[in-house]
Amino acid sequence: MKNQNIGILHPGQMGVSIAASAQNSGYTVYWASEGRSPETRARAEELGFQDAKSLAQLCETCSVIICVCPPDAAETVAHQVLACGFRGLYLDANAIAPQRACRIGEAMAAGGATFVDGSIIGGPAWKPNSTWLYLSGDEAGRMAACFSAGPLETDIVEGGIGRASALKMCFAAYTKGSTALLCAIVGAAESLGVLGDLEKQWSRNGSDFAEQTSRRVTGVTSKAWRFAGEMDEISATLSGAGVPGEFHAGAADVYRRLAGFKDAAETPSLEAVLEALLTNKH
Repeated sequence: MKNQNIGILHPGQMGVSIAASAQNSGYTVYWASEGRSPETRARAEELGFQDAKSLAQLCETCSVIICVCPPDAAETVAHQVLACGFRGLYLDANAIAPQRACRIGEAMAAGGATFVDGSIIGGPAWKPNSTWLYLSGDEAGRMAACFSAGPLETDIVEGGIGRASALKMCFAAYTKGSTALLCAIVGAAESLGVLGDLEKQWSRNGSDFAEQTSRRVTGVTSKAWRFAGEMDEISATLSGAGVPGEFHAGAADVYRRLAGFKDAAETPSLEAVLEALLTNKH
């Protein structure tokens, strides 16, 4: 690598933790403040990231760029980076379908940059053995070395670009997809007037499933706006693999109905979530 500078796009709650592991591993982390929120600035400044001001300057300063953004923005961001003349190592660590990862990889290769497909499983990476960055592509090992000091864990998925994204899609299809299913179930039970009876049945023989469901349904609301796009990617992944993707297209709609809780100061009540599910139709 021409230098020890790594750029992060963008230091949200997940991105800032990924970049911190690169910083722990001896790299100087840069970000671009242009167009970003005060909250993003506060996160970057707290960890001492260097401000390159603009995307163009970030691309000029850094030999490695890591992209962590909402999935529907992944291709746009990649093309913006290429338009700035970036020719270094680019990691897309977003929750995107393998088909999209392959398209980005092809664009990067055509533009003279080196692409690594990545996916993150787990929450923000502040503790060892809690968050895994899966990597695929010819330069996956080179990318993994950027996080050698952790606490982010890395693992290489063999088989080329698209494999890391495919793993994420299949994993999240259950974890986040099943939560969307529970949201739809409790919404339907409320609409049909049997939610109390359903919770009673779930609670038989000492089961705490009703309580768990309430926590999952209310707890997912702050990230529902982001998960909607992820469900779209999973739907495309499953369809592309030859199995039905319609369930996760429906899950995307469930999460879109809850997107209004994005900036809520606290976790909403189950009653508020049910109201949103039943009234915010798309």
